[in-house]
Amino acid sequence: MFLKLKQEAEAALRDSLSKSGLVEDLEWEKLPESLLLEESEHADVSSSLAFFLASMLKMPPKDAAARLVTHAADAVLESKLISEVRAVGPYINFYAGENFFQETLRRIKEEGCDFGSLGLRGKIILEHTSANPDGPLHVGHLRNATIGDVLARVLRKAGYEVETQYYVNDMGRQVAVAVLGADRFGLDATKKGDHAVVEAYVRASRALEESEGFRREAEDLMRRYEAGDPEVVRKYREVVEKSLSGARETLTQLGIKHDRFVWESEFVRNGDVRRVLKALRERAEVVEEGGALVLKLEGFEKELVLQRSDGTTLYSTRDLAYHIWKAKLGDRMIDVLGKDHELVSKQLARALEILGVPPPEVVIFEFVSLPTGSMSTRAGKFVAVDELLDKVEAAALDEVEKRRPDFSEEQKRRVARIIGVGAIRYDIAKVSPEKPMVFDFEQALDMEKRGAPFIQYAHARASSILRLAAENGYVQRSDGDFLPPDFDATLLSMESERALIRELSKLDYVVEKVVRELKPHHLAKYGRVVAETFNRFYRDCPVLNAEPLLRDARLNLVYCTKLVLKETLRLLGMEAPEEM
Repeated sequence: MFLKLKQEAEAALRDSLSKSGLVEDLEWEKLPESLLLEESEHADVSSSLAFFLASMLKMPPKDAAARLVTHAADAVLESKLISEVRAVGPYINFYAGENFFQETLRRIKEEGCDFGSLGLRGKIILEHTSANPDGPLHVGHLRNATIGDVLARVLRKAGYEVETQYYVNDMGRQVAVAVLGADRFGLDATKKGDHAVVEAYVRASRALEESEGFRREAEDLMRRYEAGDPEVVRKYREVVEKSLSGARETLTQLGIKHDRFVWESEFVRNGDVRRVLKALRERAEVVEEGGALVLKLEGFEKELVLQRSDGTTLYSTRDLAYHIWKAKLGDRMIDVLGKDHELVSKQLARALEILGVPPPEVVIFEFVSLPTGSMSTRAGKFVAVDELLDKVEAAALDEVEKRRPDFSEEQKRRVARIIGVGAIRYDIAKVSPEKPMVFDFEQALDMEKRGAPFIQYAHARASSILRLAAENGYVQRSDGDFLPPDFDATLLSMESERALIRELSKLDYVVEKVVRELKPHHLAKYGRVVAETFNRFYRDCPVLNAEPLLRDARLNLVYCTKLVLKETLRLLGMEAPEEM
């Protein structure tokens, strides 16, 4: 709904620019979004376009703003959602009218979980997580998986068809070491698959450092696997599938599901890698250096190695074949990758352009570290997501037992699981991908901070109000939900009420922003702001004790808040509990 307000404000701005005669042939589409219309603390929507025009027209920004507002006023009269436009110094401020508040609540009630959808079309192939199958997922993988899963949910909300893929790196050196470890030391059948694999991998890594013969065995395994040796392929499949089964189990607990697992070795077996090498030799500068094939790329200090001197290919070559294949599956490709993949992702993009294939959009996230330092699977120094889930859930259970001793044991455990998963996912999602983060256990386990439990509790509070209203006959159940009666939105005139409706209206705006920037932290922040604004409304505005007409209006506002909070939590991959 907020997007419609922005669109009407933009139409008024364009109209005023045209009528003012200040600038001719201004390429509106090329102007930065930040110059046009943004949220503002001092208005519903504000534009700083006057700053841009002032430099062109050699006049003070406030004068340019005043001239634009004079002409924008006519367009505002025709607007269904804007009541006023005003020049405040160099800024052009637009203010929502009564109809905006009424229409927002009407649409939320009418559209339900579809509120905030954008109606976009197209198919997107989104690759995320893609952890090496040499052990359990750790908190670094958790950041990748959370970013990818939230993006997939939001992109689907926007209207896209999204296929999520997990690219299984079954040909890397780490996997060869894990296979060698499993073959030499065995896999502990009493342990979860991925934990059994990492135990073998760590033992083999230590042996590798002590024995040159062990290293040669690992390299021989890699060559034989790429050549398709049946016995080696069988050993690889057993180890990789065991590791993946554990990863799937962990991801399922987090509410994350991949539509397709694509094995790297498929592109060697089906000849795609060979065809990529042939195509690059025909279209680019590929040279032989020390027996290896190297692709020279202009603008890069480091060349892209395509094939080792022993004839085996590298991850980058197989990754090219993978991207050429998946480019045919949809309209867009999105990759979620760690900072350590930034250079190779740029090289990959350039190589794909040489081959005439559109490169993927890449979301690079910074590293996750622990308060004690960085992580290493090879050294066995990492925090498994399984361990983290257990600790957070135990802490959440303690909190639930303190707050809700009336709950049954089953209820306590169910709510603790919901809170625990939400706390972990929110802690990851709230940080912008380009910012490094330290994963602090105490912070993650703190149930009092304004993270997922805070948002979930706001939803539970809204549910509680509606339940009490139903018990008193103020609302009725419809399709399993509480449905308040018709209401008069003009009665919701207090600032706490208006502020809450404004925030609820912004779901489509936030969805569009996440889709445009591919940054889930905007959604995490939005959920927190809605919860905070609802709590202020709850503090300032009695609901059940208000006089009947006002009570009905406020119950509808509570109902709409519950719907928006539930949808926001769903997009963040968290459950919305009815009680906490």
